[in-house]
Amino acid sequence: MTENLQQACQILRSGGVIAYATEAVFGLGCDPDNETAVHKLLQIKQRPIEKGLILIAASWEQLAPYLDVSLLTEEQLQRAQKSWPGPYTWVFPAKISTPKWLTGQFSSLAVRISAHPQVQALCLMYGKPMVSTSANLTSLPPCRTVEDVRSQLTGRIDYILPGDVGKQTNPSEIRDVITNQLIRAG
Repeated sequence: MTENLQQACQILRSGGVIAYATEAVFGLGCDPDNETAVHKLLQIKQRPIEKGLILIAASWEQLAPYLDVSLLTEEQLQRAQKSWPGPYTWVFPAKISTPKWLTGQFSSLAVRISAHPQVQALCLMYGKPMVSTSANLTSLPPCRTVEDVRSQLTGRIDYILPGDVGKQTNPSEIRDVITNQLIRAG
């Protein structure tokens, strides 16, 4: 396992795109601070940059550099933090320094602290969050196994981290941290 995690980290550092298991489906990930890597991921997904992306992390400390919490009340911040680690994605105001290739057309950024043990281990070893989007081509269902990922994405991504998805049946719930409005049901 450690050897696979080390290989995944090496590929992330070199600007590659990997597939990895999460709570419900396989995700595609890359270094959020590497613009070329993010564009490569967007091209694979055929996803417009304007839609913005999600960051997945092992801890709050990994996400804090991207977020502006000065606009939040303590209650709003606690609401998000109490839901983690887990399959809950929150949309936070982004710092002005957060790259537009992450926020897209928005001034906010969707973030999540995963409870999936492999995601936790990967982000801890990598030392930062990763971009996270479902591992599937547009119009095809999200991949739930390594075989699904191979079937849809062989030749498009740089590495598949072997692993099993968790017991969640749906992708993470997404809410706005300020309004608590549900954006996507989980």
